Amino acid sequence: MIGVLVVVVVIAASVVVGLVMRHRNGRARPTTIVGSPIAEYLRGRLGSNATMVQFSSAFCQPCRATRRILEEVTVMVPGVSHVEIDAEENLDLVRALDVKRTPTVLFLGPAGDVQERASGQPRKVDVIAALGRVMGSSGDVTI
Repeated sequence: MIGVLVVVVVIAASVVVGLVMRHRNGRARPTTIVGSPIAEYLRGRLGSNATMVQFSSAFCQPCRATRRILEEVTVMVPGVSHVEIDAEENLDLVRALDVKRTPTVLFLGPAGDVQERASGQPRKVDVIAALGRVMGSSGDVTI
């Protein structure tokens, strides 16, 4: 009887953890990293209003879909640039920015300060919303 109870508790806990992870996957959340090494790394490639930095790896299927979404948004929103960085080739940058998985997207303001982050494949609507928050906090630019 105790064995059945343990199995039920483990399954219930697994379902809850899975649902929480699914809900958080790809959602942008506020973060502040001022003076990070990313601004120096991207010198000359920052967008005038915002920059989306995508950390990817070679065999990451969600990274390809994320690239496509970010490129579509870049065309839609003026003054926004998209830069993709290979996580495996830039391990110092990955460690400095605490990137734990790919894809991870950092949303930077015009000065290169990290304002939001999304881990996992984001939805287009979440990307646009994150850009709206980043661009809204940097002045009177609206989407």
